[in-house]
Amino acid sequence: MERKIYHGKISPVDIAEALLGEFNRGNLRAQTLGRSDKMVVQVGTRPGAESGGQTAMTVSIQKMEDGVIVEVGQQAWLGVAASLGMSALSALRNPFSLLGRLDDIAQDIENLQINDRIWNVIGKAVQTAGVSTELSDKLKRLTCEYCHAANPVGEASCVACGAPLGRVQPKTCKQCGYVVRAGDKTCPNCKQPT
Repeated sequence: MERKIYHGKISPVDIAEALLGEFNRGNLRAQTLGRSDKMVVQVGTRPGAESGGQTAMTVSIQKMEDGVIVEVGQQAWLGVAASLGMSALSALRNPFSLLGRLDDIAQDIENLQINDRIWNVIGKAVQTAGVSTELSDKLKRLTCEYCHAANPVGEASCVACGAPLGRVQPKTCKQCGYVVRAGDKTCPNCKQPT
């Protein structure tokens, strides 16, 4: 399972709608499940498609404090592998039979690339929303506990009053490496205690 975190003003619905628009046509279909703060988009081949093997992907999108977490699940390869295997066996028996299976082979190859296509659609959706995988402004700054001035992460002392900033510096989650602010008891990414 591949996971990416996007920081900024974007919702799971924005990404789900982009995926539906791209994949709910041709030999593919897409559907959404869940509510606005946690959604699942399933992308797969239509039942009874004229060419290509069966394939499916699951995209989980969850709202978090500064953006969204997107996870893309493993693809079901069995149908594609069987279809490509059938093409190979046919070619061994009769090389000219490949001409009749060119559409099937092209569809199988396209199905194998669904994972890349999903990430491309998500990338375009987050770019349009002005969102990125970089840390959000909220996580790039810290607040002096004495004068409440904003300071860049990593400063040893407050730029306004000179007070030490060691206790308010963010740390990373021991489980997943996500940046955790000083007062957080659980990681916003993996929900494990910090």
